[in-house]
Amino acid sequence: MREPVTKGFWLKLIFIPIAMFGFAFALVPLYDILCDVTGFNGRTTTSSYQDTAESYEVDEARTVFVDFAAAVAPGFPISFRPKTPQMEVVPGKVYTAYFLAENRSKDMIVGQAVPSVAPSQAATHFKKLECFCFTRQEFKAYQPVEMPVRFVVEPSLDGNVQNITLSYNFFRIQPDV
Repeated sequence: MREPVTKGFWLKLIFIPIAMFGFAFALVPLYDILCDVTGFNGRTTTSSYQDTAESYEVDEARTVFVDFAAAVAPGFPISFRPKTPQMEVVPGKVYTAYFLAENRSKDMIVGQAVPSVAPSQAATHFKKLECFCFTRQEFKAYQPVEMPVRFVVEPSLDGNVQNITLSYNFFRIQPDV
């Protein structure tokens, strides 16, 4: 003989999918917070120039090599590369590197660069003060653009880290109307 379906059963049947949807919806901001705090997935942090430049003691006894890499999403008609592929930096000092981009199409296009830092333990110690990746970039037809990134490597970076790679991937995005 079958037991009758209770009110509690129907509540569970409705509540569980709603809770699952809410949990899935909350994962994206929670993942972003995790990446910002830990540097997981190569996520870097940003700082204002005054806060960073004045808050670190320069570690003149040490240098770190920073390699720069650039890529574009398939079908995005931009040539994109670092002006200098590598810099030797002193932790605590502010540096500026440049990336070169050129729209190879006859139309104005808009893109956004997404940064990543490797190794992951260096991501929380690599501070971008100014970066073209903070905003959308508009590229006029066949126009070359030089884009700066100002950064500092914190002196508290693990001494075993000798090389850091800062890479950008440029994606096409829809322009604001």
